[in-house]
Amino acid sequence: MLRDNHSIKLLDEAVEAFSSLPGVGRKSALRLALHILNQPRESVDRFVKSISSLSKDIKYCPVCRMISDSGLCPFCGDKSRDSSIICVVESIRDVLSIENTSQYNGHYHILGGIISPMDGVGPNDLPIKELIDRIASGDVLEVVFALSTSMEGETTSFYLFKKLSQFPIKITTIARGVGFGDELEYTDELTLGRSILNRQLFKP
Repeated sequence: MLRDNHSIKLLDEAVEAFSSLPGVGRKSALRLALHILNQPRESVDRFVKSISSLSKDIKYCPVCRMISDSGLCPFCGDKSRDSSIICVVESIRDVLSIENTSQYNGHYHILGGIISPMDGVGPNDLPIKELIDRIASGDVLEVVFALSTSMEGETTSFYLFKKLSQFPIKITTIARGVGFGDELEYTDELTLGRSILNRQLFKP
């Protein structure tokens, strides 16, 4: 941020760290770094500790792959949720977006990506077998596809449909309130909530 001969190494390193975050440019990173400098040492220590703990101590639910503090995630461990419905999503962010609508009370299965040959991601790179094993247990009555409506998302939904059609379950998809190519993360809560409530049978 300063000319090389006036560089402040510690500040530059902090700016580099902040600017490595998605959507944070160097000017915003500099503002964040200077903001940290103006905070009490105790606040900074808590901030650093929380980030470090997030990286070191976070667990992944062995059932749905949602993040958790330990063991099952809050959704799989909640007996009041409907375990007969599984909503298949791409990412943790999608789970949080759906939960913000307060219109879904089932369980989840996080793929951690979608089938994308251009990016070298195939079916074997995703936890699809784990999803099939969950359904094979016989307790699941409905699977909801809540993937992005991009070409890759549609390809993934179609692949999953072929794999799951062997089971006597209802396979649905969120309604088309979410436009083609849209990501769930950027869809407003009202639209997403209606799309979940008005989900339709999946038609390949």
